[in-house]
Amino acid sequence: MGRGGRSRTQRKHFRQSRENVWKRSKSDPNSKPNDENQTQTNHTSWTPFATENSSFDLYYKEQNIVNEEEWEQFVTVLRTPLPASFRINSSTQFADDIRSQLENDFAHSLRDEVTEGGEKEAIRPLLWYPGNFAWHSNFSRMQLRKNQTLERFHEFLKLENEIGNITRQEAVSMVPPLFLDVHSDHFVLDMCAAPGSKTFQLLEIIHQSTKAGLLPDGMVIANDLDVQRCNLLIHQTKRMCTANLIVTNHEAQNFPGCRLNRNHEKIEPDQHISQLLFDRVLCDVPCSGDGTLRKAPDLWRKWNSGMGQGLHSLQVLIAMRGLSLLNVGGRMVYSTCSMNPIENEAVVAEVLRRCGGSVELVDVSSKLPQLIRRPGLKSWKVHDKGTWLVSCKDVPKYRRSVILPGMFPSGGSYQELVDNSNCSADMGDNISVCTNRNSEDGVQTIEEPVTHQSAEEVCDFPLEHCMRIVPHDQNTGAFFIAVLQKVAPLPATQEKSKSEIVEQNVEPLNPSLEDAQALKINSSESAIEEVCKAVPEEILNDNKQNTEDLEVSPVEEQDSKETEEPPIVENMAKKVPAKRKLQIQGRWRGVDPVVFFKDEAIINSIRAFYGIGEHFPLDGHLVTRNNDASHVKRIYYVSKSVKDVLKLNFSAGQQLKITSVGLKMFERQSAQEGSDTPCAFRISSEGLPLVLPYITKQILHASPEDFKRLLQDKDVKFADFADAEFGEKAANLMPGYCVVILNKGNRSATEPPKVDESTIAIGCWRGRVRLTVMVTAMDCQELLERLLIRLDPEKGASVNVDKSSNNVGGEVQPVPEINGKNDE
Repeated sequence: MGRGGRSRTQRKHFRQSRENVWKRSKSDPNSKPNDENQTQTNHTSWTPFATENSSFDLYYKEQNIVNEEEWEQFVTVLRTPLPASFRINSSTQFADDIRSQLENDFAHSLRDEVTEGGEKEAIRPLLWYPGNFAWHSNFSRMQLRKNQTLERFHEFLKLENEIGNITRQEAVSMVPPLFLDVHSDHFVLDMCAAPGSKTFQLLEIIHQSTKAGLLPDGMVIANDLDVQRCNLLIHQTKRMCTANLIVTNHEAQNFPGCRLNRNHEKIEPDQHISQLLFDRVLCDVPCSGDGTLRKAPDLWRKWNSGMGQGLHSLQVLIAMRGLSLLNVGGRMVYSTCSMNPIENEAVVAEVLRRCGGSVELVDVSSKLPQLIRRPGLKSWKVHDKGTWLVSCKDVPKYRRSVILPGMFPSGGSYQELVDNSNCSADMGDNISVCTNRNSEDGVQTIEEPVTHQSAEEVCDFPLEHCMRIVPHDQNTGAFFIAVLQKVAPLPATQEKSKSEIVEQNVEPLNPSLEDAQALKINSSESAIEEVCKAVPEEILNDNKQNTEDLEVSPVEEQDSKETEEPPIVENMAKKVPAKRKLQIQGRWRGVDPVVFFKDEAIINSIRAFYGIGEHFPLDGHLVTRNNDASHVKRIYYVSKSVKDVLKLNFSAGQQLKITSVGLKMFERQSAQEGSDTPCAFRISSEGLPLVLPYITKQILHASPEDFKRLLQDKDVKFADFADAEFGEKAANLMPGYCVVILNKGNRSATEPPKVDESTIAIGCWRGRVRLTVMVTAMDCQELLERLLIRLDPEKGASVNVDKSSNNVGGEVQPVPEINGKNDE
């Protein structure tokens, strides 16, 4: 319902697409060879990534990730590029239209374009995803440019992704939110959210059954450690146009609980919550990421078992923090894009041990029956320094700071072994260690690893309720998922006092080495370079080859989890002025405070100009990022649930570091737009769908012919409209912003507007002699295509709008802001 361009965070940061690591580089056409040998070198200098690693093979064969009979099929699929997949935003008003276009248009027109690899269909829905809203494509990015038919499909994907109607996302990455069982009234925490595809998916679920002009009772808090990736997260989720989202910037393992001390804090009359707890938690933790080898083949040569071991403790801490923030009766999904049991089953088992029966593994084997998954392992081993260890009893004393008891199926504690001092002493002296050597091609090898002769451990917990998705089952990446239910308060959990929480969340000016290492793991996405920096040096030194002489490719810096994502933006914090007024800077350095907007004069002028009645709540729902109301440029709207969390956060000492909040609802008129309008603020394109049912002034109904002309020409004189009465009504409006609604059928112009989820509307500017569309060129193009497909399918497939221009109808589109930066 409603329509308009979506505000996007700084587009210049996202223009450079990710390099296709599977694509052969072209030689420089401007270079001139000195001799024939150089000519030949130009054609043969590029070599593909080596998609082999002896250590990888030996490690996962020993762990029995797959049966010996299917090993060759497993690694063969791992060595092929990952097919593209995407998901339709089920909450958009055009979701059914897009699904129908895929089923009835592209599925047939691309039928003859099937590529090699065993796929029978060019594109097909993922049958395990509800409603046929997720699709698998059998084309690589390069293949999409092969001919005109594929080019049209490629342009369709790019446009709909940019608008927010679809999200290009790896298929297995869509799975975790489906097992959270999210309802529209749930409070949801996404602990490691960037780049935001799963967050977007959670927001879709919350908004799915929402009626026009209403907001769901639930909300999502999307958190990420790195402020750069928070900007990427904001860019992704802004396409959703939601008032039910807060983006925060914290270490996941130390996410604040915002507990309110009712004995000392002033409680507001409408304060409903005293502690920030959640009904659902998505814990998609940082991992070594070997489940992404198909889209990041450069990981092959860097893989070693030490990466998973170095992240085990952090993963346990994040999972435990998520459970401590979960309401009793709530559900948490723990997931990784790693195949390593040390990061998966071992973490889940350790969490269950620490929770002592207050948390249970949920059996979801009957859910999504068409999704092929494998049960979690009950037994696994730990590899260290060329040795296979099956129990913590086998770990030498000098390795116990690195190899933890929780990494083993039975867990335990080294303290339990103290009494058996003789055994422990012998263990340190007699354990066999096989050194690693490098093969001639630079790939790490393990030569005859030794397994210590202890009884193989089997975990007592029902880890078969976990699920592991492997690539060759359904032509995907690899993923691990565990669903946990909190059935009672956690044992021996002592909540930190308010002073301790505040102290823990103040940004350190001189972080320790440990803190600096932790900061480098900046999301659940498995960027291997960051993982390597976060893992203790002794682990990496013991488990990987010497790479000092290896040349580092630029693609090694890319994120290796979500597909088709733009690169990380520049560090926006560096652009914050060195000297900031303390009252403007707020609680957190580099992030401006969230302030409730209470200027009654401005609010009343907005209500009067647009005819918004009291039944649409504005008081207490409007926030800004600027303390000075006279200089506020943007006003954001928040849902009741977000408002309650903001009030709790204020009362608890602003423990949440908020980088973005709410839906941009009103924007101050620019000087170019003129100062003769009685209202200083126009309605934002993002906020229009929400407020549209409540607008009674500055609103017009256009025939399909005139509506289409507005989208095509962007700028139409009153006298040039086909419907003379429409042009006259436009001329009689007050100067400034107005809304044009597409007239349904033969509705009389005298009838009051009937707004529902199918209503299509755009924002325009009523000038002296014309109407000017205030929508981006890309949104105009997408909307025009949707309308023409409905009215005339043949013309709808051939619409061509200038995509290079952001100047729509003479209006210079404002540069989208980062919500957390100063609004002055």
